[in-house]
Amino acid sequence: MRLASVQARARRAAEEREEPPPGPAPPSTHHSDHQFKNMKSKFFNELTHMPNHKLKMPMWAIGAIVVVVLALVACLCFCIWKKCINKGKKPKKVRERKGGRGRRKKEGAGEGEEGKEGEGKEGEEEEKENFGKLEFTLDYNFTDNQLIVGILQAENLAAMDMGGTSDPYVKVYMLPDKKKKFETKVQRKNLCPVFNETFIFKIPYQELGGQTLVLQVFDFDRFGKHDVIGQISIPMNSVDLAQPLHEWRDLVGGEKEEVEKLGDICISLRYVPTAGKLTINIMEAKHLKAMDCGGLSDPFVKVVLQHQGKRLKKKKTTVKQNTLNPYFNESFSFEIPFGQIQKVQVLITVYDYDKLGSNDAIGKVWIGFGASGVGLRHWSDMLANPRRPVAQWHALCPEEEVDEALKKPLR
Repeated sequence: MRLASVQARARRAAEEREEPPPGPAPPSTHHSDHQFKNMKSKFFNELTHMPNHKLKMPMWAIGAIVVVVLALVACLCFCIWKKCINKGKKPKKVRERKGGRGRRKKEGAGEGEEGKEGEGKEGEEEEKENFGKLEFTLDYNFTDNQLIVGILQAENLAAMDMGGTSDPYVKVYMLPDKKKKFETKVQRKNLCPVFNETFIFKIPYQELGGQTLVLQVFDFDRFGKHDVIGQISIPMNSVDLAQPLHEWRDLVGGEKEEVEKLGDICISLRYVPTAGKLTINIMEAKHLKAMDCGGLSDPFVKVVLQHQGKRLKKKKTTVKQNTLNPYFNESFSFEIPFGQIQKVQVLITVYDYDKLGSNDAIGKVWIGFGASGVGLRHWSDMLANPRRPVAQWHALCPEEEVDEALKKPLR
């Protein structure tokens, strides 16, 4: 018995020795779950660029954020598609309903306008547009044959500028001659300006009855045409000049003063900087104003050179008899150093020659320093093209206007 038990133990020990060594244990489910969680965490971290270990956010929160963002993007794309692509598409019935509604509205508005048209016209007649009013005086000096016009002040002028103000001044002249015109000073940004200026017309009393005094209020514009605010027309045969007149009158809507056409003149300019030589060629003129009784003129041209307001030299062309379209082609040369040419002013005046009396000015042109418009552009073109003649047509302006502009300070 004892021997049998010993043999059984020896046989069991030999079997244990012969058994192969156990292989690697299969991966545990716990380990595989851990790897999956790591990969999932890495994916979401890379997708959202938000390191989980820094923000310390739970994974479900990150997933929810991603889902919400994707939903918002999808909604945005759908809205854009509906707005842009299907913008012009509307159901036919809807379009017809809208069209019918619009037609009914127009018809109703038309009936309403017809009903109110009569009332509107009556209202317009009752409510006259207010342009303001002007205070002035009139007096006549029988000893010296002088009509004395005083421009005192204005009130409640119409606002012509964007800021709700105006820059008013008053122009005073007689019709139908318009030979002499006066202007008050400009009152900046003032709808109730005070002028207190006096002007004198030398007119014999016998000739005064057939004339009309015009007081025209303008809004000054530095860069464009001056706008008419209003005017007062006073026929002199309706005024008793035996005693001074002093009154307020309402301005009425004034028509723009017709610009009198005086003619045009063609001038060529040439400057050589190295020699300091300015050449002015008076080429021709056209459509000049008739100054003689026969409907013609005897024109000639006077050229004056100024530097900073001081007259340097003057030249004249020959007189062309009985023509409104004279051809001169006469050149005049002046020595102007290069350092002074920028400040030079060229004044060109067309006169009508009169053997018995004084020569009458037909019109005037200002070219050079301080000029504007064509006069400034012509001068600039000459300076930009040295040694080359530059020709340009200029419209003649009234001599009084040019002289008045020359008196103003230049910048």
